[in-house]
Order: sequence, then structure tokens, then C-alpha cells
Amino acid sequence: EIQLVESGGGLVQAGGSLRLSCVASGFSFEDWAIGWFRQAPGKEREGLACVEPLNGSTLYADSVKGRFTISSDNVENTAYLEMSDLKVEDTAVYYCVAAFNPHLLRAVVAGVKVPFDSAHWGRGTQVTVSS
Repeated sequence: EIQLVESGGGLVQAGGSLRLSCVASGFSFEDWAIGWFRQAPGKEREGLACVEPLNGSTLYADSVKGRFTISSDNVENTAYLEMSDLKVEDTAVYYCVAAFNPHLLRAVVAGVKVPFDSAHWGRGTQVTVSS
């Protein structure tokens, strides 16, 4: 069974930093692409970043480029999202996603509207940024 378990969320002041972790199990970590998404109340789900653990290739949404860094540890089967210079508008539930098709995940993170039903999702971790 594929499982993705996020952790590291919490309450932080604006300008602060957090590191989210996503521990993956039940699949060959290096053969899939891993992404981070978020959803704020009343807003659409937003793709933030993705990484291909096999080659380290990454892609970022414009909204987080330069502030967020995605990485993967292929030994620990864990993906990370380092977030810095956090803003109040970064408040959301953050989700880890595993997708077998890296091109599809990259398209979604780039903002292309395509069906994304085949991905596997974690339960999310809440990030709250206070002013």
C-alpha cells in the first residue's frame, strides 16, 4: 500500500522558516516523482514544487520560487520542502503527492489544467503564518 506521511507543519511568524517532511512507503521511491501542493480555505489546490528522486530534477511554481526548496533523500525515502521568508498568504494545508508520471506532475505544478486523478496523496500538514 502506498503511503505518504507529512510532518513539520505548525505556527510560525511571518518571515520565518519551516521544513516539511514526507515519508514515503509502499513503492519504489526513485521511480516516482514527488510533489508538494497546498490548499487554503476557499481556494483551489495549488502545486508548489516537484522533484524526481532518480535525477534530482526540480520544478517550482512562480509563487514560491526563490523561497521554497524541494529535495529528496533516496535512502530515507523522504521528500522535504524547505520554506523560508514565509508570508501570511502561505497559510494552508500542505500535501505531499507521489506521481508515477513525472511529466504530468511537472505540468500540474506549472499550472497546466490536466486530470490528476492517478496520483497518491498524503493527509496533509497545517502551516499557519501569523503577522
